[in-house]
This record gives sequence, structure tokens and C-alpha cells, in this order.
Amino acid sequence: MATQSSGDRMATPPDPGTEPMSLVVCSLEPWCEVRRRMRILVDEIVDLYPSVHVLYVAPAVDIPHQLRRGKVQGLIGPRMEKVHPRIHVLRPRKWLPRSVGPFADRWLERQIHNAVDELGLHQCFLWINDAAYAQFTLRAGWPSLYDITDDWLLAPLAPRQRSRLMANERLLLDHCEAVVVCSSDLERSRGGIRHVELIPNGVDVELFRTPRPRPPSLPGAPVALYVGTLHDERLDIPLIRELAGSRPDLQIVLLGPNHLPGEVTSDLDRVTNIRLLGAFPYDQIPAFMQHADVMIVPHLVNPFTESLDPIKAYECLAAGRPTIATPVAGFRDLGPPIVVADRDQFTAAVGQALEAAGPPGLPREFDGAPILSWRQRAETMASLMFRVRSEGATR
Repeated sequence: MATQSSGDRMATPPDPGTEPMSLVVCSLEPWCEVRRRMRILVDEIVDLYPSVHVLYVAPAVDIPHQLRRGKVQGLIGPRMEKVHPRIHVLRPRKWLPRSVGPFADRWLERQIHNAVDELGLHQCFLWINDAAYAQFTLRAGWPSLYDITDDWLLAPLAPRQRSRLMANERLLLDHCEAVVVCSSDLERSRGGIRHVELIPNGVDVELFRTPRPRPPSLPGAPVALYVGTLHDERLDIPLIRELAGSRPDLQIVLLGPNHLPGEVTSDLDRVTNIRLLGAFPYDQIPAFMQHADVMIVPHLVNPFTESLDPIKAYECLAAGRPTIATPVAGFRDLGPPIVVADRDQFTAAVGQALEAAGPPGLPREFDGAPILSWRQRAETMASLMFRVRSEGATR
């Protein structure tokens, strides 16, 4: 079942005191209606601590790339947006590729410093998720934390990209005051280099357990639902096709942002019982999960997916619907309602789950370890940040 990390056993959340703390969060994740780890933790920390202000640095808008694709939407949107009384989102503009040298990075850094000055932020703490900001960590001189949420060194990268990422990560591991990882695999790999803190993902249990009406865009039963970003480095596309061919009566719904290659999307669109619904706001996801006949997690099992701590594992536990997953990290050690099936048994396991599934709608209760919330994870992360800042101030 879901386990409790050592950080989650800290006695009480820290008291940040009367001095404000400004978090500058350099994230790989955009700030959007699809809420992922970074945004959820930021929301929770701001809600917990009224003295915290956040500048959330979203992935940069690549101006030349957008112009080549004929897209101007990202060019005319606001550079900085206030999304909460104490949260501003900066979308830096990137005019040059990083391959041209340090000028591209310096320009991005200057935009962050300008935003910090414009907002009047003080006592900044740097929360790095995007390793491309490694040099900025050194030059800014602020207390810093490196938060590793995916092992991109295991993903297929061009040689130049891999070399740059390796160099950036070495800098961050050497110079950041704290390093956080979200999975046991990352704890093993990075923990051999330096001390790391394991802070896994979580879930809003109440959100996923509150009964909701059936979404009108969900097709008729029986429905097998996958929730998550559609990416060919994680999804086993041939397995999804196999399931669709073996069970033509089953509606296979893929719900989430689509990052699949165009030809893969076109191929799936031609299968009559596969539906790609796209992304929905986070607070609407529980309704889809509650009204699915079975949840499916047809993930590839490879070194990259081994490094992950899938948020959907916690959500499946909270929603309480029967779930069939390939033996991928994050699901292997979970009990009911999760069933782990090898690839060659996956289709049969889905069929068995459909036969045994109760009526959709109300989340079922299962015995097992308590499911840890995002609030608990945020308390642990904030505790670490306040401690790092406090230790830096006493040196």
C-alpha cells in the first residue's frame, strides 16, 4: 500500500514566523487547469502559510519555434499573470536557443530578476524543478532546493540535450542546499551521490471520494478509463490497440493532455471504440473516475517509468474503482482496488474486472494503509524549505 516517507513523520508544520518568504519556482510544468505536482504543492503551501508569496516560472515561450509553427497565441498572452493574491505566474520569452551560448540563459534569468523586482519580493528561496536553470541557481545566490520529479536522463534525448542535462544536474546536486525526489528509484539513484529527501506524491482524498454525477462526455458503459498525459514514452500504445480489438464492446477512454505524435493520434482516432477526450480541469477528473467501469494503466515498463511516482496511483486508490495496471513502479505494491497484470495478461484481467465490478458512482472503501494527502506532502516540503533557509541564515 501507499507508504509514508520519513519526511511525512515530522511532528508539526513549521512556523515561518513574521518574516515573509518568497518562493521562486522554476518549473517544467505549465500553470494550467491540469494540476500536476508542482502547482498542487504551491497551492497547498500558499494556503498553509499566509506569509509565503510565489513567483511561479512556467516553461518559457519559445518565440522562434512558435513563429515557425505559425502560432501567435503564446506570443500575445500576458508575460506575468496574477492567479492568486500571493501567486504570480511568469511565462518568460525565449528568443534564442540555448545552443548559441550563455546569452539565452542570461536573458531568461534577467526576466526572472525583473519580475522579482516588480513584485517587490524579498528573502527569495529558489525551488528548481527545471534543471536548465542550474547556472541561475549559482548566480542568484538564494537558498535553493532541487526537486526531481522525473528521471529525464533515462528518456530518449539527443546527445547534446543529454550532455547539457547531465552537466546541469551535476551542478544542482553539488550546490543546492537540499535535493528532493518523488520516487524510491530516484532516491536510490541520486541518494548514492548525496543526501536526498523522499517526498512522494499525494492526493486530495475528499475531492476523489465525494460522489459526483456522471460526466456527459463519458460514453456509455462499459468504459475502461485511462487518466493522465498521453505520451508514447509512458503509454503502451500497441497494448491499448490490443485491448480495443479484443473487446469491441468496451469503450476505451483516454483522458488527458495529448502529447502523442500526430500519426499515433490519427491511428487511435480510427479505432471506433477508442476515445481521446483531451484535458479537463482537475476538479472534474473524479467524476470520470467514479463512473468508469474499470480504470486502466497500460504503461510501458522501462527504466524511465521506473523512476516515476505516478499521481494516478493515489487517485485510483482514493476513487475506489477497479484498476488494472501493468507492473509499473507506483502500482506494484498496492492492494485493492489495484490489480497488477503482466502485459500478456492485461486484456484478460480487464475482462475479469469488468465482470466483478460493482455499479459505478459511489467510491468503494478498501482496507489498507491511509492514503497521504497533498496537504501532508506540502507540510513536509515547506518544513524542509524553512529549515534550509534558517540554516543558511545562521551560517
